[in-house]
Amino acid sequence: MSYANHIWELLEPLGVYQKSGTFQMGEIQTQGAVLDQVDGLLAELEGEMCLATAEDWGLERVASLFRRRPVASTTKRLRAALAALLRIGGDSFTLEAINDTIAGCGVHALVEENGVPNEVVVSFPNVPGIPKEFEEIKEIIEDILPAHLLITYNFWYITWIELEKRIKSWRDIESRNLDWDGLETLVLDEDDM
Repeated sequence: MSYANHIWELLEPLGVYQKSGTFQMGEIQTQGAVLDQVDGLLAELEGEMCLATAEDWGLERVASLFRRRPVASTTKRLRAALAALLRIGGDSFTLEAINDTIAGCGVHALVEENGVPNEVVVSFPNVPGIPKEFEEIKEIIEDILPAHLLITYNFWYITWIELEKRIKSWRDIESRNLDWDGLETLVLDEDDM
């Protein structure tokens, strides 16, 4: 229902305003149109000021609060990444909280202690080799982790034993047009073997 109709319903019982043949209805429609515009702007503001419902400029304004923009390909993932960064507080430096924050930023990494004080190891499970956009991911991780920690990055590649189990002959490698990098990072599902 438009605001013009709502105003008319409020004023009609007074018996002073007429719906047809007067300038009164034009005045009510003009005021109602302006109120409809205000209502639209307020609805947009309401949606954009809440991180859970923001779609456009609200997300951009929250993202501008941080030094680096989170790695996120969709609006939903950007919301989750920003929420993860906003959760960082004084008690956010347990391994669980750090890993939750990094995952929330869209980075598929795992931070673990290596038994040496002030050192951690960052690995990338389910990502063979060096991840794409590693420099950007590294900056995000280093912004989240406390500055005094020494960080070691671990990357994994397929071993010769695993490769021999998955590929039966050199012809299989050649048929897939694999170069050395493709061979090192070859990860096949059981269905592909």
